[in-house]
Amino acid sequence: MLIPSIREIQLHQLKKESLNNPKVSIITICFNSGKTIEDTLVSVRNQDYPNIEHVIIDGLSKDNTLEVIARNQHSGIVLLSEKDHGLYDALNKGFQLCTGDIIGILHSDDYLAGNSVISNLVNLFQQHPEAGAVASSVNIYKPERTDKPYRVYNASHFKTWQFRIGIQPPHPGFYVTRTVFNQVGYFNSSYKISGDFDWLYRVIVEEKTNVYYTDFVTVSMRDGGVSSSGFESKKLMNRENLRVLKSHGVYSNKFLIYLKYFWKVFQLRF
Repeated sequence: MLIPSIREIQLHQLKKESLNNPKVSIITICFNSGKTIEDTLVSVRNQDYPNIEHVIIDGLSKDNTLEVIARNQHSGIVLLSEKDHGLYDALNKGFQLCTGDIIGILHSDDYLAGNSVISNLVNLFQQHPEAGAVASSVNIYKPERTDKPYRVYNASHFKTWQFRIGIQPPHPGFYVTRTVFNQVGYFNSSYKISGDFDWLYRVIVEEKTNVYYTDFVTVSMRDGGVSSSGFESKKLMNRENLRVLKSHGVYSNKFLIYLKYFWKVFQLRF
């Protein structure tokens, strides 16, 4: 009869603890986000789940962003403040620093949609052990009115064919296991807006990750982010989406890509 070594027992215990109480890493990147980031920070700090790491990547903000972060400092925060080369370069720095078993992104003008979001998210991973990712839903608000969403980005409605018309699951509600991230790797930082579209395509289609799609809302999102702030941004996003699809050997065209705006009408709340 083989007797396990002390090291083997310790590794088994660590694996068991990781399954029962996985660390969740949330990455937030920011630059001059002093007006909104406190909501982001407080929403993470108020979670009833105990094992959260909040990795914050600041691009050398010139406003009071760092003061707001310092005011909300706690043991779960990991902060890096230095110059970056754009959105996806900053997110990749966050990926490099995070140590969690489950990884997600929360932008500095968004906030978690309740104090039990992360505990419920962890429960979904535990209830669906075959899943390497959970795609959750997002409520979208007008910046001047955060009491009622005007759009609901329901992840449970997503179908893989929708990538062809430029539709993806809501990336702020998309969480992956460390194993999946290690397989897929970092964002392609050559994209200005569509790096998340490319990354999600790699996760879902190329790696054939088992994704659990749910209408459970994890994030309250203020409209007006980099991909939706003005006509020029939308044009750039659509050009980059076509570039992404072409790079993966998927046929699309401008007409198909612009069809997604008709689809978004069905997300509106009247």
